[in-house]
Amino acid sequence: MALAHTSCRGVGVIEQMIHFHFLRPEWLLLAPGLLVFERLLRTSGDNGDRFHDIIDPELLEPLRLRKPRGALFNPNSVLIVFLALLTLVMAGPTWRQQPSPLAEDAAPLIVVLDISESMATTDIAPSRLGRGIQKIRDLLQLVPDKQIGIIAYAGSAHTVLPLTTDHDIAQNFLNVLNPSLAPRAGKFPEYALPGVDRLLRHSYYRSSVLLVADGLGAASPALIRDWCRSSEHQLLVFGLGDPSPEQSTLPLDRDALSSTASSCGGRYFDVTIDTGDVKAIASALSDAYKIIDDEALPWLDSGYPLVFPMLVLALLWFRRGWTRLWVWLLLPCLLTITETPVAQPITQSPAAVMAGEAEESAGTKNNWLEPLVDGFASLWLTPDQYGRLLMSIGHYERAAGIFRNPVWRATARYYNEDFQQAAALFTRQDSDVALFNEANARAHRRDYVGARARYDLLLQRNPDFPGANDNRMLVHVIIEAGNRLSESQAEEAGVGSEEIDTDGDPQVGEGADTLATEPTVREQYSAEEILASPETAELWMNNVQPNPANFLRSKFSIQLQERGVSEQ
Repeated sequence: MALAHTSCRGVGVIEQMIHFHFLRPEWLLLAPGLLVFERLLRTSGDNGDRFHDIIDPELLEPLRLRKPRGALFNPNSVLIVFLALLTLVMAGPTWRQQPSPLAEDAAPLIVVLDISESMATTDIAPSRLGRGIQKIRDLLQLVPDKQIGIIAYAGSAHTVLPLTTDHDIAQNFLNVLNPSLAPRAGKFPEYALPGVDRLLRHSYYRSSVLLVADGLGAASPALIRDWCRSSEHQLLVFGLGDPSPEQSTLPLDRDALSSTASSCGGRYFDVTIDTGDVKAIASALSDAYKIIDDEALPWLDSGYPLVFPMLVLALLWFRRGWTRLWVWLLLPCLLTITETPVAQPITQSPAAVMAGEAEESAGTKNNWLEPLVDGFASLWLTPDQYGRLLMSIGHYERAAGIFRNPVWRATARYYNEDFQQAAALFTRQDSDVALFNEANARAHRRDYVGARARYDLLLQRNPDFPGANDNRMLVHVIIEAGNRLSESQAEEAGVGSEEIDTDGDPQVGEGADTLATEPTVREQYSAEEILASPETAELWMNNVQPNPANFLRSKFSIQLQERGVSEQ
C-alpha cells in the first residue's frame, strides 16, 4: 500500500510539471535587453581612464590595482541572479490551475474526538467538548466536498460515523456527543487507530487524521508514534483547554500533544477565540483535487515567492559602488504595483495595552525565582525526574505541573489532595493499579458510588488485587448508611429519589428506593396493530425517540461487550 501511495504522488508531480508554462512569456524578452544595457553601462564606465593618454601602457599596467579574482560575490554575479529572478517574476511561471468548485476532494478526513470525563471541563466555554464540536462544524463548512468519518474514544474507541460526504448527518451525530456516552472510563486515543485503518483501508489517496483532545494516556505517545511510522496518513492534533494550572483544574497537556504531532511529522494547533485555528487546520489538510483540463479555469501565478529573494538582493543598493545597478532595475517591479497597502486601525487602546504589560510585569516580578530554578534543573534532569524530586520534598502542586507522565502527575495531585483531578488523570492508564488509585481518589472526594463501581470493575479483572475488596466493603457500608438516611428523609418529606439531582457531583449514596408514585405501565403494540390502524401508527411514531444519543449509547455498550476496547 505504501508503494502505491508513493507512486501516486510521483505521478501527480509529473502531471503538474507537464502543464508548466508562463502566463506572460513576452516578459522573457526583457532579460537580454537588460543584460545588454548593463553591459553598455559597465563598458562606458571602464573607458573613463584619465591616465590612458598620459602614461605609457607598458608602465600603466603594473601600476593598476587589481581586484581579487575568483570572488563570487560581486556586482556582476549578483546582477545576473537578480535579472534572472526579475524575468521569472514578470513572466509568471505556473503549472497548476485554481481549484474548480466542481472538483471533489478525494482525500478523506477522520476526526478522532476525545469524549472522556476531562472534556467536560469548562475552562473554555461552553466546555472543551462543546467548543471542539463547534470547531469541527466550522471546519466542515470550509471543506464541503471532503469525505468525513468520526471516531469517539475514552476508555474504548467506537466509530460514530463511517466515511460520508453528507456533512448534515455528521453534524447531527456531533451535536449529541458527550462524556456520558462513553461506556468505559479512560483516555486512550491509541484504541482508535485500528478503527482509522479500517475506515481508510480502501482510500487510494493520502488522508488526514485530526485528533481533537486535551491530553493523552500514559502509553499513548509511543503507540501513536509507532502507528505513524507504519502509516502514510497525515496526523494533525487540535488541543482544547487552558494549559495554565491557575485557570484550569485539569490543564491542557499541550507539551504531550505537540511532541506527539511533531514525532509523527504532523502539526499541532491551539484553540483560538476566532476562526483562525479552523482555517489553519483546513489549509493543512491533505487534499487530492484532480486537475481539470479546462482553459476557462485561471492559472495560479507561482512567481510571487521569488519577490522575497529579490528584495534581499535589492538591499545591496545601500552599498557604496552598487547604486547604479539597482535604481533603474527596480523600475519594472514598480510598474507592476496596482494597489496601495492600507494600514489597519488599532483594535486595542494604548491604555489597555499598557495595563496588560503592567500586569504581566508584576507577575514576572513575583515569580522570578521559580523559572530560574526550573531552568537550572532542566539542564540536568528530565521533567519526570525533576517532578519526583519536588514531590519527595513535599512540593506536590509544583510537581504536578512539571510531570509529563500522566500517572505521576495524578500521583502528585493525589498527594496534594486534588482528588478530582487525580481521578481524571488516573484514567489515562489502562492498568489495575491505575484503576485502584482512581477508585481511592473518588472515595476521598466523597464519590462513593463511583468509587464502588471502579472497585467492582477492578475485582472483575483481578479478584486478588490487594486492598480492593476491603476498600470496596468500606465504601459499600458508607453508601448503605447514606441510603438509609436518604430513605428516612424522603418518607418525612413525602418525596422519592427521583427528585434528587446530582448534576455530576460526587454521589454519597444511591438515594431512597421508595417512590411516591406508581410506575407507569408502557403499552406495547405489535406490527400488525400499528399497520392496521392509522391512529395507532401515529401514536407509535410520537413515542419513537429521535435523539441519536440513545442509539450511540446502546451501540457503544454492545460493541464494548462484543469486541472489547478497540475495533479490529
